[in-house]
Amino acid sequence: MMGMESEFVELSELWSAGQVIPYVGPGIWAGREAPFPVSPEQLALHLATKVTVPGKLKGRLWESAQYIESFKHRKTLVHLMKESFSGKAPLLPLHDALLKGVHAPLVVDVWYDSTLSEAIGEDRIQMTATSRSEHPGQWYRIDRKTREGWVSWNEEVPDRMPVLYKPFGSHVPGGDYIVSDADFVEILTEIDIQTPIPPEVQEARTGRNFLFLGCRFDNQTSRIFARQIMKRSADRHWMVADHELTPKERRFVDEQKIRILPVANGEDLIPALSTGLEAHGARRVLA
Repeated sequence: MMGMESEFVELSELWSAGQVIPYVGPGIWAGREAPFPVSPEQLALHLATKVTVPGKLKGRLWESAQYIESFKHRKTLVHLMKESFSGKAPLLPLHDALLKGVHAPLVVDVWYDSTLSEAIGEDRIQMTATSRSEHPGQWYRIDRKTREGWVSWNEEVPDRMPVLYKPFGSHVPGGDYIVSDADFVEILTEIDIQTPIPPEVQEARTGRNFLFLGCRFDNQTSRIFARQIMKRSADRHWMVADHELTPKERRFVDEQKIRILPVANGEDLIPALSTGLEAHGARRVLA
């Protein structure tokens, strides 16, 4: 950790200045109990217990989901996804750390659970990717959290209102999921020209630094999404990773100028980040 002190100093300074965008993946649940699948492989295997899929597809999420959609109907796939993520989990210490700081304009959450959606305070915006098969002509939905619950939001997002962006969909508020091959093909054919990414997300990321938490970039889809969401951002970023990177992951982080913080997402990261944030007078971000 001693060699990382300068990295955490710089990261804390940028976070306190509202310059850091957390990018959260399912790996933050690694080694912890959760009432839902906590990796693409786990989710694929869970779906295979509900619908028999060919053996060669087991453990492969996008392909398994496509098989279910093609042979059992989209409604079956959505029902299984809703069932898979119906459980609610208490906030992890890392979630709590993410909810503290200055007013970061954006948090990106690339897993389907509703933990952060439930945790953000009232009068906050969530932008959720939607499947074109269920919402023709629509790339995403915008909802505003109020005291009475979620309401559809069709007006301009107020300045300085933080956004929770769910580019793979979300269990809450509407049960929208980007999970089958067909879902991803629709998005990937347009993502290079940024059409599926909300303008508010594009604006918020400009010139800012990303902090990747619980993310793996060991498949092409995850790398494409991250690369496109990061467009026109700053020239340095961080990724918490206490595991060995694959050669493709290493090339990706080098290409995107992502510095590796070789610490665990919870016990090592939080004390270092919290110390830095408190030193800079951090306030709450989303809650």
